[in-house]
Amino acid sequence: MEKKKATIRTFLKMKENGEKIVQLTAYDAIFARLAEAAGVDQILVGDSLGNTFLGYRDTTPVTMDDMIHHCRAVRRGAPNTFIIGDMPFLSYQLDLETTLRNAARFMQEADCDCVKLETTRAELPVIRRLVEVGIPVMAHIGLRPQTVKVAGGYRIAGKSEEAAAELRQLALDVQDAGAFAVVLECIPGELARQISESLTIPTIGIGAGIGCDGQVQVLTDVLGLSEFTPRHAKPYAGIGQTVREALAAYADEVRHQTFPTDANTF
Repeated sequence: MEKKKATIRTFLKMKENGEKIVQLTAYDAIFARLAEAAGVDQILVGDSLGNTFLGYRDTTPVTMDDMIHHCRAVRRGAPNTFIIGDMPFLSYQLDLETTLRNAARFMQEADCDCVKLETTRAELPVIRRLVEVGIPVMAHIGLRPQTVKVAGGYRIAGKSEEAAAELRQLALDVQDAGAFAVVLECIPGELARQISESLTIPTIGIGAGIGCDGQVQVLTDVLGLSEFTPRHAKPYAGIGQTVREALAAYADEVRHQTFPTDANTF
């Protein structure tokens, strides 16, 4: 039976009903197909592909062309899943015209269902304008990986009373600007719960505790493919070790001439 594709209204209703939203990153057709078969609600094609698939130290080198390429692959693998295109570094901070052009690429070229952007007060007019022209927006507050070089590393956000108050207000502001959901990354769990309860739009947490309306995790962390597993993640499989063992066995059989056999030969 073909999966019925979710919409923004689906996720607003899930929040109303207290149903948790499952979001997962994916970057290619193979894993997108598996994510759709597993029944995840949303697939985020994150600029985290810079760290996970492209070998960069952080997300800042990721380009629009990188993102569109991977979003198109994910859409081919998961045609019936709600897909989020992550706007990369400097694709939405320069001016509104550039932002609209880049966001439109996600919607037109890659067939995404919305875009996501790391958000400060400076991006509130951007959210309003995107929504005005018909592009749904998922905001992202708390730890913002695209600013890691300015911040001097990956740091927990909202730890002080002042910083917590700023995030509470920013969450309300992105909702007022028209965002249909907001990612809360690496903020204290109690703060995330308070924000979630204050909003009518869903919150998606990563390292923000169980009080959020949904959770997102990075594919490679969930599958045990990462060399380092961050505190906010939990490996549900040890695929990395399995792959290493399989490739080592293949290499050994080739070198010892036990593969291919007659069964593998035409």
